[in-house]
Amino acid sequence: MEHHVRARLLLASATMLFVELALIRWAGANVVHLSYFSNFILLGSFLGIGLGFLIRAERGQWLKRWAPLPLAVLVVLVREFPVQVRQSSGDIIYFTAVKTTGLPQWVTLPVLFLLVAAAMMAIGKITADLFRQLPSLEAYRWDLIGSLTGSVAFAGLSWLRAPSLVWGLIAAAALLVLGGRRNTLRYALPLTAMVLTLLFESLAAGVSWSPYYKIELTRPEPGTSSRTYKIAANGVPHQSIAPLQVLRQPGSPYEQAYRETPDNPHRKVLVIGAGNGNDVAVALANGAQYVDAVEIDPRLQEIGAKLHPAKPYENPRVHVHINDGRAFLERTNTTYDLIVLALPDSLTLVSGASNLRLESYLFTKQAFESARDHLAPGGAFAMYNYYRQQWLIDRFAGSLDQVFGHAPCMTEYGKRAAVLVAGLTPTDQNCGTVWRASGAVPPPADDDHPFPYLLNRTVPSLYLGALGLILLVTVISVRLAGVRLRGTLRYTDMFLMGAAFLLLETKNVIGFALYFGTTWLVNALVFIGVLLAVLAAVEVRRRMRRLNQTALQILLFVTLAVGWLVPAQAVLSLPFAARLAAAVALAFAPIFCANLIFSDRLAQAPDPTAAFGANLLGALTGGTLEYLALLTGYRALLVLVAVLYAGACVAMRLSDRGGTGGPDDSGQSRPVLSRQDATAHGNRLVREGPAAAS
Repeated sequence: MEHHVRARLLLASATMLFVELALIRWAGANVVHLSYFSNFILLGSFLGIGLGFLIRAERGQWLKRWAPLPLAVLVVLVREFPVQVRQSSGDIIYFTAVKTTGLPQWVTLPVLFLLVAAAMMAIGKITADLFRQLPSLEAYRWDLIGSLTGSVAFAGLSWLRAPSLVWGLIAAAALLVLGGRRNTLRYALPLTAMVLTLLFESLAAGVSWSPYYKIELTRPEPGTSSRTYKIAANGVPHQSIAPLQVLRQPGSPYEQAYRETPDNPHRKVLVIGAGNGNDVAVALANGAQYVDAVEIDPRLQEIGAKLHPAKPYENPRVHVHINDGRAFLERTNTTYDLIVLALPDSLTLVSGASNLRLESYLFTKQAFESARDHLAPGGAFAMYNYYRQQWLIDRFAGSLDQVFGHAPCMTEYGKRAAVLVAGLTPTDQNCGTVWRASGAVPPPADDDHPFPYLLNRTVPSLYLGALGLILLVTVISVRLAGVRLRGTLRYTDMFLMGAAFLLLETKNVIGFALYFGTTWLVNALVFIGVLLAVLAAVEVRRRMRRLNQTALQILLFVTLAVGWLVPAQAVLSLPFAARLAAAVALAFAPIFCANLIFSDRLAQAPDPTAAFGANLLGALTGGTLEYLALLTGYRALLVLVAVLYAGACVAMRLSDRGGTGGPDDSGQSRPVLSRQDATAHGNRLVREGPAAAS
């Protein structure tokens, strides 16, 4: 019997994580601009799963009977009645060519939040009822193994670039198994509607999936002279493939870097953001003998290799690197005559647990310094894009002025499109126009505060409004689920640990993105690593009679202090193997210690339901506190993490540890405590990230 329960718990947990990840990717691809707000989908998933666990075993059975219904409704509504997140803030820039007409964020985001929460609550209820049938630490263990399974499965599908139909079929099959024979028909109807919706999406002309986007390719109209292909990503026009004669016509921004460096031989060229190959074709046409073409999205490069009329990727002088541009710069020893940042703007975040975009680390002061250090004598650096705001042009130009020691050339095209060219020395550039600031120049972005599109160190009002509504909905939902908020006060420590853990996980995601690139693979491996660290902590706790909480707390603060004291540049300067070892130690040591403390504390809780309710509120609060990085930078989050854990340690000592349950000699909770235990920290909070790997 227990073997059967373990297997079903593993499947339920894997399904829960898989669906959560799929919703983050799929919703961001179908709701215009939602990919800039994927952490709201993450928090909605977290709330839904938490409520599913908070509902008592004897209540909410209707949720299990109709578990697939809210998921199917969400998918059908988003596809049949498209919605948008209108980007209208003056504080922050979103790259788009779409004139949005949707409702404002403070309406759209909470509605999507509630729909996701409803879908995940039903799956959470199935998992919770299985969880209660095993001793708490054993259930926690199998739940984590299931989470790892779901995370690896979704990473594998990302690698294969499977369409959304495959995601839906896997989720539907798993839910049918979990529903059992009695619910087969009741489950089959909504799941069929969901799968058919995803089938129509996947069969649409020109649609394919990369690990980052839903790609839509529009071919030239038959019978017209146009030879330009259009590429949209997540519903937003993103790139176009044009013939070489169009790219090189007079006044073309593609040619500007070559015009303003006439004495440069342009023998070795690095193109970051190579995309479909336009800039690579122009480099070859200007005599480049060696071109490193770096593109983070393999599908965009494949489209260019197949369709670009100049066939730049077939040229033996071109060397393709599917990688993050900043990571490539940190690893290569090659020097170049010209380095080009070619329209490197993304339409998505690194993960659902942060506000970092894929290209953010390309535009920091340290990134510009790295590019300068990779220039050969007489070399030059160029960047261009449709920057939307004059202050952004001034920020980038001012950054180049500081790094290169002289003002760059600046050529403007149309509305807020500009090309910036900086020679290694002033004599290495021949400007038609030298940049002059239009007003106060915003300070450069840096690796600790990698938000180039944020004008000032502030939390934009659109975030504040949506976050406030989400927190209000969370408090009301937890109360409606039967958790007495006053009863959770004795679990203040659990609340604080929830907030601290989420912030710690987010900081680690950001750190690995800087050290190894913002690629989907790095992101997936980090979340899998978090789950493994939590699982290791559970395995250690299961084999120990008791833990020395004081020693563990001291060790936790030591690991946090080391992480704060070691500068990012010190880790970046290490060779790859040493950098990996340092990054793993700095990231996962505090996670391991924190989860040992948490699992031991949870085993002592006399009321696990109230304990988890407090931890849930803490997790969501931590998700909102992550936005403080827009003010302080990411390094300061470690200070906040330490303050939260310190508060948790004080509250733990003051809390009433009396109750009817506690750990037995095997280190497992007695049955009275296993009823609603472990959903808390490690699993859901770890999922918090591994919800971007949940």
